[in-house]
Order: sequence, then C-alpha cells, then structure tokens
Amino acid sequence: MDRVFAPWRIEWVERPERNEDIEGCVFCTLPEREADRENNLLARGDLAYVLLNNYPYNPGHAMVIPHEHTGEYRDLDAETLLAKERLLQRTVEAMDTALSPDGYNVGYNLGSGAGGSIDDHLHAHVVPRWAGDTNFMPVVGDTKVITGGRSS
Repeated sequence: MDRVFAPWRIEWVERPERNEDIEGCVFCTLPEREADRENNLLARGDLAYVLLNNYPYNPGHAMVIPHEHTGEYRDLDAETLLAKERLLQRTVEAMDTALSPDGYNVGYNLGSGAGGSIDDHLHAHVVPRWAGDTNFMPVVGDTKVITGGRSS
C-alpha cells in the first residue's frame, strides 16, 4: 500500500488537551462567544451554524452544526433538519464561488466507532474535493494517508 504524508493533521492526533479552554461542549460554547472570526464561525442561523474545521482534511473543510446538543441524528426535529440542510446548501454555494472545487464529501461520523471525535454533538462535515486529492485513497487506490511527517 502506498503512503501519502499529511503532517498538518498530526497536531489533532497528538493533542490530548483539545479544546481545554472550553468548559463543556465545544459546539455549544462557540456560538455563545461573540468573536466569530477568531473562532472560525462562518455563518449563523437560528437553529444551526457553520464552523471551519481547525484541522481540515482539505482547504475549506467546514462543519454545519445544529445548536441543539445531541449526538443522535434521530433526535433532531424536522424544523432543525431543514434549517441545517439549507445552511449546508448555502455553504456549498459559497464554496463553489470561493474555492471552485470539483466535488464535495458531505456527511456525518455518527458515534466514536464511525470516527467521530466529538460524537456527543451532531455535525455534518462539508469537505471540498479536487481531482487528484486524497479522496477515498485507502478504499479505491490502495493508498494510506499518514498524519505524521517522515521524522515521526
């Protein structure tokens, strides 16, 4: 299997004190702060908001996050689901204009077994993709992305 190095991700992997300056749920706390720019909060809605991922898989990697604190998709009511999806749609439109990607990965990691590192507050990832980037390399290309640099 081939390996591709993505050393910018190692800070997230090795950082045990993730969000230690925040008491409680990071996704509940960030929208309460007024410093949107400093917190990478891109857009606000009544029921959801958009946040740039601090440890992106690709440039522009954002998350659409409902204000309601739940890790269960089935717990969201229809109004919240619709508001979240409309905000996701606006996010993709903004990325089309700003980044011109070739496509997107949009989805959820529901539970820690699915890779969710913050699995108690539902959030949708919106990852812009370009032809030739890492895509689903381990599955399709028999290639593994390594988060550490060569000296790790």
